[in-house]
Amino acid sequence: MKPDSAYNLIPRTLILSAAFFAPTILLAQPDLMAQGASQTQPNPPQQAPASSTAIQDSATNAGDVGQTMKDKIFLHKAAQGGMAEVKLGQLAAQKASGDDVKAFGQKMVDDHTKLNNEMAPIADSMGVRLPKDLNKEDQAEYDKLNALSGNNFDMEYLSFMVKDHHKDLREFRQEAASTTDPTLQTAVANATKVIHEHTVMVDKLAREKVIPVPQRGSVPNPAPTL
Repeated sequence: MKPDSAYNLIPRTLILSAAFFAPTILLAQPDLMAQGASQTQPNPPQQAPASSTAIQDSATNAGDVGQTMKDKIFLHKAAQGGMAEVKLGQLAAQKASGDDVKAFGQKMVDDHTKLNNEMAPIADSMGVRLPKDLNKEDQAEYDKLNALSGNNFDMEYLSFMVKDHHKDLREFRQEAASTTDPTLQTAVANATKVIHEHTVMVDKLAREKVIPVPQRGSVPNPAPTL
């Protein structure tokens, strides 16, 4: 073969090689462009699932709010009840025919005035507005007692005190067990002991006058010291 013939074969080989590989290069280009586009596309935002800790915290906060509302309701009712105990006790100390009933009425005035004074700052710190007047039920009982005298007064007063103290004792024990506020819990536990003492006293006076009282053993023990 002549030298110039060999030289002429080289360009043809390159041309054939280029022609053979060109479709492959052209076919590969769309994939590369698509890949580049996908890399530049921002990831769609995904909302992270709520963690179990966040759910527990939310439930705890809801429980705290619920208990706080219960505490406020209790404090308002306790203030109303304490005011009634004082006013009805003052009436008993003046109008009762028996010295034992007079003495019990005076004890209600002394003890519940003290309890009211202890509860008032706690209620104020929790934003509870203290009542200034008796509620309808207590006002009706006050008016009824004020119209009575002698033994009729004693019987009605003791009957009301039996019912009222058993109800109060139950509610105070429930609050002492449920509240998570340490200051309120201590105050309620101490008040429960006083109300328990009153309940035992009024049950004894009622039995002496043959006034129905809850069955023996229905008066729960006072709350333990915290």
